[in-house]
Amino acid sequence: MTHMFEEGLQRREANYVPLTPIDFILRAAEVYGERLAVVHGEIRRNWRETYERARRLASALRQAGVERGDTVAALLPNIPPMIEAHFGVPMAGAVLNTLNTRLDVSSLLFMLRHGEAKALIVDTEYSELAHRAALEFPELRVISVADAVPADVTKFIRATDYEAFLQTGDPDFAWTLPADEWDAIALNYTSGTTGDPKGVVYHHRGAYLNALSNILEWDMPKHAVYLWTLPLFHCNGWCFPWTVAARAGVNVCLRKFDAKTVFELIRREGITHYCGAPIVQSALANAPAEWREGITHRVSTMVAGAAPAPAVIAKMKEIGFDLTHVYGLTETYGPAAVCAKQEEWDTLDDNARAEMNARQGVRYHLQAAVTVLDPDTLAPAPDDGETLGEIMFRGNICMKGYLKNERATEATFRGGWFHTGDLGVRMPDGYIRIRDRSKDIIISGGENISSIEVEDTLYRHPAVSVAAVVAMADPKWGEVPCAFVELKDGAQVSAEEIIAHCRLFLAGYKLPKAVRFGELPKTSTGKIQKFELRARIKAEQTE
Repeated sequence: MTHMFEEGLQRREANYVPLTPIDFILRAAEVYGERLAVVHGEIRRNWRETYERARRLASALRQAGVERGDTVAALLPNIPPMIEAHFGVPMAGAVLNTLNTRLDVSSLLFMLRHGEAKALIVDTEYSELAHRAALEFPELRVISVADAVPADVTKFIRATDYEAFLQTGDPDFAWTLPADEWDAIALNYTSGTTGDPKGVVYHHRGAYLNALSNILEWDMPKHAVYLWTLPLFHCNGWCFPWTVAARAGVNVCLRKFDAKTVFELIRREGITHYCGAPIVQSALANAPAEWREGITHRVSTMVAGAAPAPAVIAKMKEIGFDLTHVYGLTETYGPAAVCAKQEEWDTLDDNARAEMNARQGVRYHLQAAVTVLDPDTLAPAPDDGETLGEIMFRGNICMKGYLKNERATEATFRGGWFHTGDLGVRMPDGYIRIRDRSKDIIISGGENISSIEVEDTLYRHPAVSVAAVVAMADPKWGEVPCAFVELKDGAQVSAEEIIAHCRLFLAGYKLPKAVRFGELPKTSTGKIQKFELRARIKAEQTE
């Protein structure tokens, strides 16, 4: 029997349109076409011009044989063509695969092969990959971008210059919406620290909703001025290319992160918002005071990755930067949880308030749920701040799945939840806090030690710039913590002093049993590569 609320009340073109973030640029061009959209050196383009260039790109790709559902890869820094690709590629019905610019050529070739890329938009700085890719994939269309490095066609076999390629496209190209909002919009590869990286597939619906959630979590106003400190290749810049378009804001491009340059841009362009990993925030928080001179307006910033050190959070407040802590993974389009601030936290002292802000928090507005469950039984963890479980997500801001990897997809979605692999606790106020990755927990004499807890303590030391803690084999305890410490410029401190500092805050069994000084290996997004640190320890112990 048909219910009265269903009879004759079906979906129609007039009342149902698939959600897609590429619609945001159309509105920005229609409503705010003459407003500034992109800044890069001497380049200053408005939203009408940016929309036209995206349409040209879409048209040129279609004329070059890219069809709906094909993959278009992009190996680019944070420059205007990368922003244009976030709209032009899906306008062509294709799927955008942004590649990590710091990866080795063999890893990138794997991704091009696995994702079956039909075209590659590549900056001339990465000529080695372009050359190898052209040799290995004869059908691949190579489109070269000459931004900072002049074009040298001899290094780009069969390459077409990006600007020339755009000129072949129609500025009035009649792009169409996706047939279904579940259609793929992007392909992002995980870091692949063990085995081959997995291809994470995003859909238009999730990208649309996460882009809007970014606005809601940040109370982001119209015409915000956003600085691209976060790599655009990383989870599609946490969906912020689409977020900025939705607000008709300004994309201030930054080819390479440099703290002094960031402050210059904040001052000159009136930057209102930027995102970054803890290492980026730490570099800015600890920069010389004179670099910040003349910056009197409020700057909002998001931080994700490992929990930022309370000392860094306190320092950001001191210099007038309003920091929002978010949490997520490649599989959740970047951030899908936020440490939503509460008014009563303002009454706390700086350390206590920083501790509250360091938590991973609660679900994004448009994500259905984030919680802590027993990884085997899926029973909810109690709100006691002590019982470890696995952090899990559910909702529209979760990937479609892993490309060509049904087994991994089923495993990570088992029981109706996305399993993050992060271990955490639920606090009495319902907020979640990461204790560790499941592989990073140190089990010493039968006791679980959170490497993050030890790292937080290390960051409290005034000489410490970057810290990481991993397990080290021990004949008596099985495993013990080993600390790797990168000191601030000019700082000097001994291993004994570091351990004595930790003793002020930690139980004896949690203390680092060894301290190693020096620069820590990091990914291009600022994450510390703990697998390399483990390899160093193993090499030491087998010598």
